[in-house]
Parts: sequence; structure tokens; C-alpha cells
Amino acid sequence: MGVLSGMTGFARTDGSQGSARWSWEVRSVNGKGLEARLRLPPGFDRLDIKSRELAKNHFARGNLQLSLNLRQEASERALSVDIAHAHALLDAARPIGDRDDVVPARLDGVLRLEGVLKTGVEEEDADALVALDKAILESLGEALAGLKSARAEEGAALLPVLNAHIDDIEQLTGQAAACASARSKGIKDRIAAKFAELLPEGLDEERLAQEAAAMSIKMDVREEIDRLEAHVIAARELLQAGSPVGRKLDFLSQEFNREANTLCSKAADSSLTAIGLALKNTIDQFREQIQNVE
Repeated sequence: MGVLSGMTGFARTDGSQGSARWSWEVRSVNGKGLEARLRLPPGFDRLDIKSRELAKNHFARGNLQLSLNLRQEASERALSVDIAHAHALLDAARPIGDRDDVVPARLDGVLRLEGVLKTGVEEEDADALVALDKAILESLGEALAGLKSARAEEGAALLPVLNAHIDDIEQLTGQAAACASARSKGIKDRIAAKFAELLPEGLDEERLAQEAAAMSIKMDVREEIDRLEAHVIAARELLQAGSPVGRKLDFLSQEFNREANTLCSKAADSSLTAIGLALKNTIDQFREQIQNVE
């Protein structure tokens, strides 16, 4: 039996290496597909693609937000200015700066330009940066595993609720089948009574049988009931299989609803109509809950 997962959860991990200290906060909410939004500190955009790949390896659906907060010890955080790079940027912008309607460049504005102001981390050798990136991504993997556990807890809470809705749908389908079987003779009696009001002589037995048969075919809901029963079996199999089954369950709920609508449209008595309406209400509750399933 697979594990059913929800799509709501939160997890956090902390990590450190050398002078760097960081924390990952990951959270997710419902989503039709998988969408990851990252908040990375300046200079760490290089982790974007690998972070998304990690999220894709853990999840199939949900809107994820991955936030990395990183800091360094003040004593280790040496700053430097790339003078050559700053001069190159100013020279490239000089034709624009000579215009009368352009405000001259300010020092604080130049320092904000990408690549001008560098931190100690940026000055470290390539091996140190690779090691730092690896440690940060491993920490993200731990956070995503924690989020997966939180979503599995939500799924465990959803499972009995969904099974209860399926049980109700199965029970109502059985009631509809019993009601449909019991109304065959009632159709013939209603037709006879109706024609007795309109025609004093009534209908002969053969014509009455023909009319009753035609009406029974028109009002027959056996096909809808058979499909509802098949959908109940399919829903239970999907729940047992575990996530990711949210999309399949959503499609199945639409099929449930289609059969319930047809059942109501064919109902010719209040009892079957009441069963059909109760069935539609239960299906709506089932569909609402599976919006939380991965």
C-alpha cells in the first residue's frame, strides 16, 4: 500500500560550514502542478537550477517556496571593490552620462551594480565554493525530506475522510439500485392510472405493456449505477496506491458527478431524486477534499 500525501506543509533546517551559517525554510500549499519559487541571497543564484531539481525529485504537485537565509561571521566577511570592473561599467555608460537629462552616477549606485562589490565568499577559491554549494544543497535535501514527511502526515489524516466519502457513495449507489429495481411495476401502474383518467376505456394489456417498456427504457439507470460501482472500485484502488494520485482522483470525481447528474435527470420519483441529490452532495465533499491530495 502506497503513502497518500497532502500538499500543505512546512520544514526548516540549519547548516554551517566555515564562517558561513544558513537556514532553509521550505513550505508548500495546494497546486495543480509543481511550481517552485526560490528566494536566494545575492551571489547564490547559481543554486537555482539544482534547487529546483531537488524539489522535483521529492514532489509531483504543489506550490513550493524555498527560502535560503545565509550569513557570515563579521570578522570573516571581508569586502572588496573590483575597481577594473567598476571603471569598465562607467566607461560603457559614458555616452549616456554625457546627456544633459541624465543624473550623474553616484558612488552608492555604482556599488550596487552586479560584480562591483565582492564578499569574502566570492574571493574564496573554486574548491571552497563547490564544497559550500554542496553543503547548502544537502541541507536543502534534508528540508525537503522534512516537508515530505509533513505532507505525508496530512495525507494520513485525509485518507480516512476520503474512504468515508467513498463508503457513502457506495451505499447511496446501492440504494439507487434498489429503488430503480422496485419502481418497474410502479411505472406500469402509473401509466395505467394516467390513461384511465384520459380514456374511459383505458388501455388494453398489450399496449400498456408496450408503453411501460418504453418508459422503463427511458428511465433506466442501470448503466449509471454500473459505472458508479466501477468508479467506487477505481477510487479505492487509487487511494491504496498512494501519491501522486491527486489528478486521477480529481478526474474520477468528475466522472462520479456526471453519473449522478444523469441519475437525477432520469429519476421519475421523489425517492430516487433524493438519493441522487444526496449522492451529488457527497461527491462534492469528496472532490473538495482531494484538492489537497498530491
